[in-house]
Order: sequence, then structure tokens, then C-alpha cells
Amino acid sequence: MRIAVVALGKIGLPLAVQFASSGHDVIGVDVNQRAVDTINAGREPFPGEAHLQEKLAELIPAGRLRATTDYAEAIPGADAVVLVAPVFVNDETWEPDFRYMDAATRSLAEHLTPGTLVSYETTLPVGTTRTRWKPMLEEGSGLTEGVDFHVAYSPERVLTGRVFEDLRKYPKLIGALSDEGNRRAREFYEAVLQFDERPDLPRPNGVWDLGSTEASEMAKLAETTYRDVNIGLANQFGLFAASHGIDVYKVIEACNSQPYSHIHRPGIAVGGHCIPVYPRLYLSTDPDADIVRVARQLNASMPERLVQQAEGILGDLSGLRAVVLGAAYRGGVKETAFSGVFPTVAALKARGAEVAVHDPLYTDEELRGLGFEPYEIGGAADLAILQTDHAEYRNLSPAQIPGVKMLVDGRNASDAALWAGTPRIVVGTAG
Repeated sequence: MRIAVVALGKIGLPLAVQFASSGHDVIGVDVNQRAVDTINAGREPFPGEAHLQEKLAELIPAGRLRATTDYAEAIPGADAVVLVAPVFVNDETWEPDFRYMDAATRSLAEHLTPGTLVSYETTLPVGTTRTRWKPMLEEGSGLTEGVDFHVAYSPERVLTGRVFEDLRKYPKLIGALSDEGNRRAREFYEAVLQFDERPDLPRPNGVWDLGSTEASEMAKLAETTYRDVNIGLANQFGLFAASHGIDVYKVIEACNSQPYSHIHRPGIAVGGHCIPVYPRLYLSTDPDADIVRVARQLNASMPERLVQQAEGILGDLSGLRAVVLGAAYRGGVKETAFSGVFPTVAALKARGAEVAVHDPLYTDEELRGLGFEPYEIGGAADLAILQTDHAEYRNLSPAQIPGVKMLVDGRNASDAALWAGTPRIVVGTAG
């Protein structure tokens, strides 16, 4: 097949590589000329994705994969086009921001030719594929969906850093706007993906047809919103346990010892491109989902709550030196999307603290580019807040932060024995 992939980011590029590795001719489209040039040189444009560099080094010279900024070069004559342009959410209104996917869809429509399967993989509010993308594609192309071309929705279900592994591990969900579209989508994904044996699943691992774009859209929103709501519940339990002298981690371990409970872990923040965003996409079409809204609000409030706890013990934070340990949203990943570092720093600065940030994955220049003053381990500080569970912080001790009066461990990632004698706040414990 001839396949086009629109948007060569941390999901789109590995998808393009996967398709090409399965024996197909793939061309990727991206508006970033530098990224396109880097890919065409056989180099990964971002670090951290397992096996990406070695696969690019094989596929690019072989001519199985190339990149361009020109839709006219990529779209006409394609058997399938897969879109993974981003959809964001307005932080204040919680309304979806479709501007990048709108632009990608309009550019695609201008060059769409008959016989193409168009598959959206970016997470969307329920109904978006049918009510937004279908008419936009028809208007821009002059073609009729279901007759001249077919539209499907198939959510990506992978984590950055392990995309190729996850593509094999999890069923590929599909849903199209017609029976023929479902058939075409199934044939396409069966031709570009390979699946691990999963005896734990109710049916064989592979392409799972959910029957409609709406069902497929909802499946992605439901599985990610579940995680945010579960973390919100864990945070609620953690706040209560800490105020009553209970170790919530022992409680959670006990609860999860039977198969009917799967309580997640509490923490200072829920970051990344997915979990903080997708519940809000869900709420955009189900505004009565109060449980989803309250969980999202609670999770977003955790940095402020923990800084407030520190203030309650240390007193006025004005003029105190504070260091936030970790800019990344999760350990071992160089990504700050919706990271808790931003509200944590803001909460400290609002109280007059002098704030610096440390992260072993970021250079001082990169931290300054994010708007932070860099901190070097060994520098003096009055307050430390562990925001990211990097492995490098597990053996951190007060001696490495001279003058530290308190550690707020937002991830329960530090060694309590090393901090004996120094006040230590952990989400979900009495300290």
C-alpha cells in the first residue's frame, strides 16, 4: 500500500515507521521543515523512543519512508491517510481546540483522491469524526464519503518511549462511518500491525471493530478518563488518610490484594498529553458527568494543596529558597506537557518564595527556556518539592540540599530513612 501519515510527532513518526516496517511505502507530512529534514537524513528528531533511530536508519536509505511539508506530494493516490495532528483543550473554558486538526483536514481535503481510507487517530470528543471531519473532507474535496472515500476513527493507545511495544500489546480499536469503511479499516490495520498473543483477553488480540466512530471515540476517552477519576479517588483517600495518621499506601496495597479493587496511587500532579486533557474532551459532550469534573479539579488542585501544607508547617514562605525536583511530567521521560512543575512553581512564587528547578534530563539552558531558574544538586535551599519520580531522586538525602528544612515528596519516591530527622510530607501519609 501507499500510506500517508499526517503530523510526524512522538506518535505519528513511530506509526509511519511501523507501517513502513510492515512492507508498505510511507510518506509523512509535517509543517516543521527542520523535523522533515532530520527524518529524511535518517535521524530521529526527538530522543527517547525505543528502536526509533535504528528503524529510521534502515528505512530511509531503503526508500520505504520519507517526509515532506507538501500535502500535494503525499495525499494524492494514497490508499490510506492516517492523521495524528494534535487537538488541545483551552485551560480556562475546557473547550476543545481543533485549530491544528482543522488545518490538517482542510489541507488533506484539497488533495484527496477517490479510493482513499482516511483514519483519524488523535483523541477526539464523541461525534467529532462524523459531524466535523466528514463534512470538512467532503466540502474540501468535492467527494462523497462512503462512496468516493471512507472515514474511520482508530485511537492510538500507546505511550511515548514504548510505542512499538504497545502497538503489539493492545488491540487496535476501529470504528468507521459505514460498513464498507469498517471493512477497509480492518484490512488496513491488519496489514500494518502485528499483535502479541494475549490469553488474558476475552477474544484474540488484533483489530477490534467497535461498529461506529462514536464507539471508538468513546472507548479512548473512557479508558483515559477512568485513570484520571481513579487517581482523583486515590488523592481523596490520600488527603483523608494523611489527616488521620493513616498510611494510604498500605491501605491501597491491602485493597488491591483482591481482584475487585484497582486503586491507583495518589500524587502531586497528573501530567502528560493524555490524562489531564481527555477527561475535558469527554466533558465537552457530556457536561453532566460531575464525577469526571470533580476528579479533574481535585487532581489539578494537588500542587496548591501540598504547597499550602508546607506553608502550614514552615510558616511564611516569603524569601525562602525553594527547589522543585523534576520538570518532566513523569519519571524517565523528557516531556513537560501539563507537568505539575508549572502549578507548583506558580504556587511557591505566589507566596514569595525564590524558586529554582532541577531535572536530570534537562540542561540549564532548557530549563531557562521553560521559564525556570536552574538548580544544581548541592546548592542551598530551605524547601524541596519532589515533583517527578526520576530514579535519580530515590537516594537523595538532606545532605545534598544544604539547609533544607522540609521535603514535600509528591510521588512517594524518596527514601524515608534518608530523611529521618527532617520534616517530610508525602501525599497519603502522616509524614
